[in-house]
Amino acid sequence: MQKKTPLRQCVGCRNMIPKKELIRVIKTPEDTIELDCTGKKNGRGAYLCMKQECFDAAVKQKGIERSLKIKVPDEVYEQLKEELNQLETKK
Repeated sequence: MQKKTPLRQCVGCRNMIPKKELIRVIKTPEDTIELDCTGKKNGRGAYLCMKQECFDAAVKQKGIERSLKIKVPDEVYEQLKEELNQLETKK
């Protein structure tokens, strides 16, 4: 029997995509917001495609804020954007 592939919805493009192809943004129990590359860290998570346009759409539509149930400051968005760019260049 074939194992089911877990799907998650990208908060930017709103498409259902296999979990392994997405990056997780988490709100830790200490209320900090960070990227979770392993997908295993504790905290409330939101999933994003590894594309710049999905990140921009998530910021514009406040998708990350809605999923994490917290107001995200602009400097945190800048930090996440830089980390995402670094991941994109590593691919």
